Amino acid sequence: MDTVTLRPPPLHPLTLHALARELNLPLPAENPEVSGVTHNAQWVTPGSVFVAIRGAKFDGHAFLHDVRARGAVAVLGEGLPAGTASPLPYLQVPSARAALADAAAAVNAHPSRALKVVGVTGTDGKTTTSWMTVHLLRAAGLPSGLLSTVGYQLPDGELHHFPAHFTTPEAPQVQENLRSQLAAGAAAVVLEASSHALALDRVRAVDWNVGIWTQLTSEHLDFHGTVADYFAEKRKLIERAPFAVLNLDDPWTEQLAPLGPHQTYGEAAGADWRASGIAEGSDGLSFRVASPLGDFTAELPMIGRFNVHNALAAMAAAAHLGAGVAQLQAGLASFRGVPGRMELVPGPDGRRVVVDFAHTPPSLEKALSTLRATTPGRLVVVLGSAGGPRDPAKRAPLGEVATRLADHAYFTEEDSRDTPIGDILAEMERGAAGRGNFTSVPDRREAIRTAISRARPGDTVLLAGKGPEDTLEREHETLPWNEVQEAKDALNG
Repeated sequence: MDTVTLRPPPLHPLTLHALARELNLPLPAENPEVSGVTHNAQWVTPGSVFVAIRGAKFDGHAFLHDVRARGAVAVLGEGLPAGTASPLPYLQVPSARAALADAAAAVNAHPSRALKVVGVTGTDGKTTTSWMTVHLLRAAGLPSGLLSTVGYQLPDGELHHFPAHFTTPEAPQVQENLRSQLAAGAAAVVLEASSHALALDRVRAVDWNVGIWTQLTSEHLDFHGTVADYFAEKRKLIERAPFAVLNLDDPWTEQLAPLGPHQTYGEAAGADWRASGIAEGSDGLSFRVASPLGDFTAELPMIGRFNVHNALAAMAAAAHLGAGVAQLQAGLASFRGVPGRMELVPGPDGRRVVVDFAHTPPSLEKALSTLRATTPGRLVVVLGSAGGPRDPAKRAPLGEVATRLADHAYFTEEDSRDTPIGDILAEMERGAAGRGNFTSVPDRREAIRTAISRARPGDTVLLAGKGPEDTLEREHETLPWNEVQEAKDALNG
């Protein structure tokens, strides 16, 4: 696994006139060749079209002379500021972000049109469902790539990280990745679509084949404002996909079902893909599946009953793209999970450490309830909550869930950023509602080592919130971070 800057194969450049036609814009007088598109002035290379976006902190129009010096050949924007002139051909567009996405697809020759693209959205379960779907497609003989929060995989299966820390890349990187997937032999790609990616048009120009809906709970309200607005952004995937896979156990599905052709999944009666007879052991799950392909049994070597829902969604999508029952069964049985998602780090003396990305109250409740069922000893959790404006209202509920379901909780940092860690811990302590089964340790490494050193054989320690993330953000520093390695060091220390 490595961190790379993706370099897709070169393309024959478009002309500016050809790009203007793609975007339904008047033709400018000039007609230079266009080799790329970006909204970041520092990423401009000779032949680039620069998209001037007015953001919360910066206006891209302030960099027009800089991008000209770097070799930009034209600018797309929503209108020049009063009293200014552009040193480059300026094409006015109704929406700069939409234009960025559409132009990125055009200069990359619309790679998604030649691929089967599965989009996955929802609050929790997106990453595991995405990884499981691509694994099932490969088991069915369909060369498939992946673009997820953990990183991306070409059809060879090797995991790469993007150099920046983001949920979904910006539109040019999405399109470049899809072009690289196609060049590497992919016939299908599974793309995890966050609410930010949908709201900011990062995946606007992707041609979807299947949209998977996992479920919806309150999250990212600092960005979206209300749960209704959050839902409205996520539903865009289901609106745009010609076929959807919907969670019948999620109440929001009632509003999604009328949008178009779909199949449902879940444990509820009437689900097209329905699980029953679920049995959970220390080494995995087994269950029966009733489906449009017939009834069959399934084995999944993962802990967590909720992963049955992820498996049903992945199977429904893979089946829609041609997978058969035997391929689905073999694919599930050989799936080994996702880095940082209920990832088991066994100890040398019977202590068990699990690393999971659970960072919302519902996902933490799922993780702790799951581990309680297979933990003979005590259940301990180490968790923090993000700083800044990122949903401060969930800090107290996280503390409540942790102290209610675990035998002991260690409250610590997650990515405190510009929020004093003491304020974050105080909110989590308030959520403990008078329970005394917690300890606040501001330094995450110290909290992990303390929790693991005090664990006994048979105990389980859940490290929640960071999962596969490779940085730990503080006010004045960003540290390299590997939660699994921290667990290993603590177990062996």
